[in-house]
Amino acid sequence: MATPDFILELRAHVGSMPLWLSGSAAGIHRLSADGRTEWLFVRRADNGRWSVLTGIVDPGEHPAEAAVREASEEAGIDVEVERLVWQSVTDLVTYANGDQTRYINHIFRCRWLGGDPRPVDGENTEVAFFPEGEFPPLSDEHTRIMAVLVADAPECGLGALPHA
Repeated sequence: MATPDFILELRAHVGSMPLWLSGSAAGIHRLSADGRTEWLFVRRADNGRWSVLTGIVDPGEHPAEAAVREASEEAGIDVEVERLVWQSVTDLVTYANGDQTRYINHIFRCRWLGGDPRPVDGENTEVAFFPEGEFPPLSDEHTRIMAVLVADAPECGLGALPHA
């Protein structure tokens, strides 16, 4: 996963000290030809795990715009943000190089508008829609993200993601 230039510039000043960053996750759904709900997942190139689309919000960018941008950059598709489903703060993340980050995550429910899903920018090796209830193996965090996306409660959840 490529590190955005603005983070590299910050790291030149603060080293590996914890950074507070904004993240955006896009739970993208569509209806299949037989009327079933399908959800888009990507297989990450860095660890081989399946996940929803995620990315770092650029300086001055709205988190919802980041979700739309990431869908285009990583999967070659157009999406529309329906709404913010959940907002949480991650535990401290320590990367292999020692850099530390904590993210305020914005989880958006998005509707697929068009485009043929495919890996575009090298961050993923596979991109595919899966029928609801037939998801690929997911981490605990992404299982919890999918639970709140599928539940589609009318209010935005705040705080730690509920256990699925």
